[in-house]
Amino acid sequence: MSKQIIIPLLLSLVFVGCASVPRADPQAVQQQKSIETPQTGNAGIFVYRSNNVVGGGLKKDIWLNGQCLGETARGIYFYKEVEGGKTHTVSTESEFSPNHLNIGTEAGKNYYIQQYIKPGVFVGGANIKLVEETAGKEAIEKYSLATAGKCDKPSIEVPKS
Repeated sequence: MSKQIIIPLLLSLVFVGCASVPRADPQAVQQQKSIETPQTGNAGIFVYRSNNVVGGGLKKDIWLNGQCLGETARGIYFYKEVEGGKTHTVSTESEFSPNHLNIGTEAGKNYYIQQYIKPGVFVGGANIKLVEETAGKEAIEKYSLATAGKCDKPSIEVPKS
């Protein structure tokens, strides 16, 4: 086989392989999915990665306010309650440096952030976006709650708003 075929083939494997992360036990999943609204004074933040095949072999770290939330893979999500009425920063590992999303929260509301993989120079990068509540709830119902707390970097510096 020539190099013209082998190199693209190897690069494509990076984008379609399978990665897995530890999932929460079924009891924790049921308990979390039964929560309709966050505790008094708090807002809920869901961060999920779709089940898209593109970038399926990649794991990417997610941080909330600079602290490790966890490592993502296809079809998983994380949930964290935060203090309502404040701006919180969700960050994702990307190819060269983290990407950040600031979210102004209201107490009693849930927020849904989708992480997605995008093509990169050497390996796929990642970005995040706030999605509508209806789309976010629909995604969370299909995906698995992941065990929080495992990142390559336990914390990162968050840019000042």
